[in-house]
This record gives sequence, structure tokens and C-alpha cells, in this order.
Amino acid sequence: MKSATLDKLQEARAAKRPVALATNLRSGQQLLIYADGTEGDLCLDMDMVVAAGEALKTDEHLRFATPAGEVFVQVFNPPPRLLVVGAVHITEPLARMGALAGYGVTVIDPRRGFAESQKFEGFAVMGDWPDEAMATLKPDSRTAVVTLTHDPKLDDPALAAALRSKAFYIGALGSRKTHAARLGRLKEAGFSEPELQRIHGPVGLDIGALSPAEIAVSIVAQITQVRRGDS
Repeated sequence: MKSATLDKLQEARAAKRPVALATNLRSGQQLLIYADGTEGDLCLDMDMVVAAGEALKTDEHLRFATPAGEVFVQVFNPPPRLLVVGAVHITEPLARMGALAGYGVTVIDPRRGFAESQKFEGFAVMGDWPDEAMATLKPDSRTAVVTLTHDPKLDDPALAAALRSKAFYIGALGSRKTHAARLGRLKEAGFSEPELQRIHGPVGLDIGALSPAEIAVSIVAQITQVRRGDS
């Protein structure tokens, strides 16, 4: 690998920018493929570049047979993120299961007594108000956002920020009645019906979950279902 290519690859990874590295296994020529462009000395046809771009979304490596030799495409994606609003009883098992599923977990709660609990040692914890935290964290297409507080002062600003972002999953804890009231408030805030349909509420798959751990299982399962494109 050329030092310039290695530097660019390391730069992308440090910036948590998704990138794929295509290498011709015969010639050694390489091409860095980003969501918005490419750079390098390896020439690939447009179909291969598009396929490599899709691989960035699915975290799957690829191999192509070309007249110039076999090309291997290795994907370097930052870990997906799970942003949890509310350091409550469900949060601990959800954070641990999310981490086991490969997510970088951040717990957001401005209530000091909640956020400083030892239960969240080992996880990133932010004591900012949710809208401020979201402005800092900037949810993207590899981010899931889950609100758990039942408090409109905390959940609503987080959901509003998530709806304005490219977060691939948005979920909110609460009964159907609570969720209907929540949607009403967000609609008054200017969000359309199609936008509000992005929110999974009540959050999680309907598996009859009762305990905090079971609810966490249902949430992680639903996040996985959405991320992997299964309706």
C-alpha cells in the first residue's frame, strides 16, 4: 500500500468517515471509495464503484473478477451508534446489549443523580440536555436514537433532533396513549405525518416483554430488524 493511500485511509477512520478500500490483487493498485467520491490509481467501472458504495451500507466485503485481475473490496466503517436518552432502569441492559451487538453507546441525561449512577461505568455518559447533546453528536445514517424518560421536556427535544437527522432508527418508550400524545406535540411543532412515522412507538418488537432486560431485548431486536432492512 502506498503511504499516501494509507494516510488517507487512517484519516478517514480517525474522522469516523465510512470508506472502502478496493485492491487489485494482481497489480496492487488501490482505490479508496467514499459515499461521495473516490481517489486512487485503480480504475473500476461504474457498476463496481456503485456496488462498493452499497457495501458501505451493509458492512460487507466484496470480490470482483476483472480482466486485469481479481479485486477485493474491504469496508472500513465506524461502529454504528446507539444514543439512549434517559439513564433509567431499562438503560443499563439496553446499553450492554447494544454494546454486545457492536454499537458505540452513549447515555444522555441532564439529571445528575441518574447519569452519575455506577451502573453506566464503561459507557459514554453526557449530562447535557438532549437537544444540546444531539447537536454535538450529530446523528447520522449509522445512528439509532432511543428515548426512555417519559418526560416530554427530555424526550421531545431529542426526538425532534433525531427527526431532523438521518438516524436510521428512532424509538420512544411509552404506552400507545403516551405515544399518541407525543405525536400530537411533535405535529404541533411542525413535523409531518410521514416524518412522525419514523418513530417506533411503543418502542421495541411486540414480544410480550415485561422486565427491563426483556424490553431491552425487544428494542435491540427492532433496531437490528430496521438496520438490516427487514420489514
